[in-house]
Amino acid sequence: MSADSHSIFVALRKILRKHRGAWSVQEDSATCYSLAGSVGPAALRAWGGKLKRPVMPIACVKIGKAYVSYHLMGVYGNARLLDGISKDLKARMQGKTCFNFKRLDEGLFRELDSLTALSIASFKKTGYVCEPNAV
Repeated sequence: MSADSHSIFVALRKILRKHRGAWSVQEDSATCYSLAGSVGPAALRAWGGKLKRPVMPIACVKIGKAYVSYHLMGVYGNARLLDGISKDLKARMQGKTCFNFKRLDEGLFRELDSLTALSIASFKKTGYVCEPNAV
């Protein structure tokens, strides 16, 4: 892990910690920080009424080989959240929920902070996830 990767990870983990609220921390290590919640009714419906796993991932940041990756699952469930993001943040997207970073960028991280709040709120509002003990 490079010093840059560690600095990026620390900055992105700070965003997720800010939005933790009552969500469960699934992992808090030197290379990964992830939040999860209880499976909501919309997820159960999507799974045909059968519980596939007891918790639903909400967001995480991980140090990889080439990037620090930041995942927002609520964006997958509500792609309209991406309509207002900058071209620079959009350029960091890999797939439907992942943003990759190779360097610190405070402006993009502030934008990601706002998107994180919207993503988590949307995921909860649509019923895919519930705060722990809320089911």
